[in-house]
Amino acid sequence: MLPRLALLSLVLLTACTQEPQSNGSAATTPKAPAKKEAAPPPPADPNNIVSIAAASKDHTTLVAALQAADYVKSVGNPGPLTVFAPTNAAFAKLPAGTVDALLQPEKQADLKDILEYHATTSVWDQAALKDGLQLAMANGKKVSIKVVDGKIQVNDAHIVASVRASNGMLHIIDGVLLPPAN
Repeated sequence: MLPRLALLSLVLLTACTQEPQSNGSAATTPKAPAKKEAAPPPPADPNNIVSIAAASKDHTTLVAALQAADYVKSVGNPGPLTVFAPTNAAFAKLPAGTVDALLQPEKQADLKDILEYHATTSVWDQAALKDGLQLAMANGKKVSIKVVDGKIQVNDAHIVASVRASNGMLHIIDGVLLPPAN
């Protein structure tokens, strides 16, 4: 009796999944999966490094560079990160035309290398930045920390302020860090 019941169940199940075709015969028609509506992206964290820089009138050049290098998502990730963020005035110290040239699509790789030289994948607050420390940066090169008269320098740029972010630490610097040549 059990095999007949199983056969009957199979016949009924098959009949329920068939749809009539225009010629009147039944055939199984694969149904397209129901399309899910794309979930809206999560709201940007207003306290992450990118959001803090974007809210600063002194970091519009940095934010434009992050966008041009397609590096916003990386710096906005959950971290932990430390970013040394040059001010607009720091970028203005570069030779004329340098920033405009770096923002061009064909220079994206060079710009990304420079931006990665400003980020490391650990949280370093000012108290941890000791004289002589070498930090490995996201591009694989190192920066040197110096403490001169109680003021912290990263290579030759001075830290002028620091802000704790939800995904790490943001140190405002007065110079642009340029990676050493290979």
